[in-house]
Amino acid sequence: MSTTLVWGTITVYVLIALVIAVLSRNGKQNSMTGYFLGDRKLNGFVSALSYSATTYSAFMLVGLAGLTYNGGVGAFGFEIIYFMGVSLVAIFGPRFWLVGKKYGYVTPSEMLGDRYKNKWVAVAIAVSSCIFLIPYSAVQLTGIGYLLQGVTNDAIPFTTGVVLATVLALVFSYIAGIRSVAWTDSLQSLLMIITSTIVVILIINGLGGLSGFFNSLETNNPSSLAVPGNGFFNFWTFLGLTIPWFFFSISNPQVSQRLFMPASLKSLRHMLLGFLIFGFIYTFVSVIWGFSASIMFPNLENADLATPMLLSSDLVPPVLGVLVMVGIMAAAISTIDSILLTLSSLFSRDVYQNVKKGATDKKQLLVGKLVIPVIAILAYLFAQLQLDLIAVLSVSSSAGLIVSVPAIIGAFFWKKGSAVGVLSSVIISSLLVITLELFSLKPLNLASGIWGLGVSTILYVGISLVTKAPTEKANEFIGYIKQEMKKKKRIDVKSKIS
Repeated sequence: MSTTLVWGTITVYVLIALVIAVLSRNGKQNSMTGYFLGDRKLNGFVSALSYSATTYSAFMLVGLAGLTYNGGVGAFGFEIIYFMGVSLVAIFGPRFWLVGKKYGYVTPSEMLGDRYKNKWVAVAIAVSSCIFLIPYSAVQLTGIGYLLQGVTNDAIPFTTGVVLATVLALVFSYIAGIRSVAWTDSLQSLLMIITSTIVVILIINGLGGLSGFFNSLETNNPSSLAVPGNGFFNFWTFLGLTIPWFFFSISNPQVSQRLFMPASLKSLRHMLLGFLIFGFIYTFVSVIWGFSASIMFPNLENADLATPMLLSSDLVPPVLGVLVMVGIMAAAISTIDSILLTLSSLFSRDVYQNVKKGATDKKQLLVGKLVIPVIAILAYLFAQLQLDLIAVLSVSSSAGLIVSVPAIIGAFFWKKGSAVGVLSSVIISSLLVITLELFSLKPLNLASGIWGLGVSTILYVGISLVTKAPTEKANEFIGYIKQEMKKKKRIDVKSKIS
């Protein structure tokens, strides 16, 4: 693919995205709620596209395609488990939105700190999120580096792609906070889904249609159509990958924070429905890309190069290929700038505010903006390690974030949960996951995410039962949700009758 064409298309995309980002500055950006939540006024359409672009980033068309190339159809099952996990949004989404609006929460960890009546709960979960999300943001940078390097046959070095992505993520984050990110996400997700679907159709036709496509797989790589196939997706590997991914929608703060942003519960429902449609299509597209690359390029040393090789192949017109490349790059940037905003809000709202007592909202916002480039630099340095298999690395990050799931579930459904239970489960389990990942350990052949979830659940429940829970706050918090949910059901019934 022509380097000139690549740089030219990237330039056009950047200019259009910058215009959209600037035009999105139609509200106050001088408060934590305005800058990080868009004043809780995002409509369903924008929320759905933004949620999709943030979730389906370099992980999908680079990571999931590479995972399919490496392990076959098991990758499809792995992603479907995540897709099933999105059903958690139907359960927790309205609850996040209701308490966020009532109590003015900006971050999920702030919500948990208030629910358990302990500022150190908010601090511990915020710090844990920072530790595990920085590598995840680095994964997005790595995906862009591999993408630009692959489609230009090394004419654009890996480091150049990473630097470009880092700079753009910073720019979009600063222009208007989450508003600019959400609106540029909308552009990116539409470009991504349309162009990638067209490419899939062209590739399948080029490989002899559906019958020729599957005949080639059965002839050249029959193990890719079975589980465990070549052995990559054995039961324990599959379990270790899918468990953290199932809880992704509530464990990853850059995703769960978006449950605070829709303008209404109706907008929240539209966000979820739009995301499900987008995700269903995109999952098939990514898996087919991986299979196609295994047919056309059977001996790649790095499976994450499957997508760049496809885009630069003869089956994809250069103009269309470069549009898809920009769409993938843009989606990865949307994930990075979302993480930058989330982590900076976690630091300023849950760490700085609790350590520096009396910090005003304005001061918190200033600190949050100052922290953004620091987080970006850390992610950039991590990306320079150029670790392989983006999908596996993404799950490793989610394995660390999963330790907060028992505390999140307990916040809404168990009044006996205590702050001591939360602190012990999050801190000890986080240290356990870090140790297992650093030394590549799998005790009893179980991955770090399974250990993290299991140990955190036992600690949370066990220690909560022998320590004092904030009963008054639990009754108020859970009681308010039950009351509002009942009210919502009555309104829904009346609207159906009328």
